[in-house]
Amino acid sequence: MSIATQGVNDALTVKLWSQRMDVEALKETTAYEFMGEGAGSLCQIMTETKKGAGDRIRWGIRMLATGAGTTENETQEGNEEGLTRYYDELLINELGHAHRVRNEGTIDRQRVPYDMREECYDSLKDWNADRIDTWFFNQLAGNTVETNGKFLGFNAAIAPSSTRVFRGGAVANDQSMSSDTQKFTLSLIDKAVNRAKTASPMIRPIKGLGKDVDYVCFIHPDQTLSLRADTATAGNWFDLQGKRLQGGEKDNNGLYTGMLGIYNRTLIVENYRVPQGINSGTNVAVANTRRAIFCGAQASSLAFGKNNAKNKFKWTEDLFDYDRELGVRSSFIAGMKKTVYNSVDYGTIVLGSYAAPAS
Repeated sequence: MSIATQGVNDALTVKLWSQRMDVEALKETTAYEFMGEGAGSLCQIMTETKKGAGDRIRWGIRMLATGAGTTENETQEGNEEGLTRYYDELLINELGHAHRVRNEGTIDRQRVPYDMREECYDSLKDWNADRIDTWFFNQLAGNTVETNGKFLGFNAAIAPSSTRVFRGGAVANDQSMSSDTQKFTLSLIDKAVNRAKTASPMIRPIKGLGKDVDYVCFIHPDQTLSLRADTATAGNWFDLQGKRLQGGEKDNNGLYTGMLGIYNRTLIVENYRVPQGINSGTNVAVANTRRAIFCGAQASSLAFGKNNAKNKFKWTEDLFDYDRELGVRSSFIAGMKKTVYNSVDYGTIVLGSYAAPAS
């Protein structure tokens, strides 16, 4: 009787692992929760490079016309208004990482009770998830200290534009945030919401977050510590959350699991990858500071390479030394960038603050 088998190096098995990497690695990122192909997503997935050739996407925005228009007894000819358009662009490249371990049939594998192939998978899954979130927060915060494209989504970080920054204590730069008088408070979110609504073009609300939420603010755990410790400011976070619970309110959208709460139509999300502040003179990180990021729609853009639409991650295996060693590599083609038009951040506002860890 003939029995079909599927060995450790079967091509179908490799394909299956590639699909697993796609599903599980992305879902373990914070960025994944806010990705979508629609223009209302916080991180918009651009689709141009999925089917066509090229390593660059360029797209534009048309600004709102500002002319007064004409009325009776006024001539239209000679009073036309030109179209004002700006553009942004995104580069993509290949990124991969690999492990090499002893294969089945060796004494090394005999000595351990676990599957080394599965261990490689878990390790590379975590590595990919960490890298995508690192791209996400370095780009959104304008972390110019980082210059290696492998940690930036292959697009240089752009410092926050001057009209898209608020700091604790209203100080002029990140290096001036040096005490509790510049800590993170809810008033920074109030300022960001006001700026989002009055900016030109306005920072648009994110779609799909729920009827009571328009924006997202990512903060570092040290900034969370400041929020929780604030008992002096009127309407502080601790008092507001307590009153919401007493009133029977709760966040029942599954997206909010593990989130800190909602304030002024802004979902507050904690993540340890939120970068430090940056010295404007020396371009080095400033200790005990963090750059929270307030985001609206299309705050960043992400693109994958050709044929990377369904299986964004490629899983490759190879054997060495007469099959005694197994090498596995996970790779993908992608790029990420903060959206900027005419040198102005389109969907982000940085909220810098003094943020010392617990002691």
